[in-house]
Amino acid sequence: MKYNLKKIILCGCMALSLFFVLGFVSESEAIPLPNITLGLEDADDPGKVSSALQILVLLTILTLAPAILIMTTSFARIIIVLSFLRQAMGTQQTPPTQILIGLALFLTMFVMGPVWSEINEGALKPYMEEELGQFEALKLAEIPIKRFMLNHTREKDLSLFINLSEDKNPTSEEDISIQTVVPAFIISELKTAFQIGFLIYIPFLILDMVVASILLSMGMMMLPPVLISLPFKLMLFVMVDGWYLTVGSLMKSFS
Repeated sequence: MKYNLKKIILCGCMALSLFFVLGFVSESEAIPLPNITLGLEDADDPGKVSSALQILVLLTILTLAPAILIMTTSFARIIIVLSFLRQAMGTQQTPPTQILIGLALFLTMFVMGPVWSEINEGALKPYMEEELGQFEALKLAEIPIKRFMLNHTREKDLSLFINLSEDKNPTSEEDISIQTVVPAFIISELKTAFQIGFLIYIPFLILDMVVASILLSMGMMMLPPVLISLPFKLMLFVMVDGWYLTVGSLMKSFS
């Protein structure tokens, strides 16, 4: 027992001595760490400032890309009409939202294909070949988009924002700024989408009313009419080839 106690004390003293030795070595031979400094310096080359601003503008455009896609293309009308169709059928989450958004994106690409091709030929390619500057390319790219939006904007909505803006009494379409055209285009698209959605709702609403009247006359008031009308809605939609009619009507509305 005494031998074990002495052995334990000896081991403890050795460990304590080793700890102090390692501590002394670590203090005298500390591992160097890199210094990180943040600051602002004067740029001697104006090209560096220009490149930084270009990167900043590009990141801002990428952040606003979803909003630009919704506000300046046919996406808003298409996705609203498809949402109305799903609600009118009463199928809850069928088709899933991801499928509706994907279908709306590809239909948008189909509708906007000629516009984007014109932008590619008239603005993007010359800019990539360094034949045009950034501002000239943006001005040329703005023309096809503005023309598309003006073709699908009601005069009443456009005149509203022209009167509210500072640029009053424009002599031509080129004089109307893009900031005026975009909100007018959006409220026109919302009205058109709601009109199409109302027309889609009518046959399904009539079917719901017929089923509810039949159930009420039979005294089956505790049975939800939606539960009975859903199979008939699906059968009617499939028999008339509803997706063909809906998508075809949407595409024709942009012609």
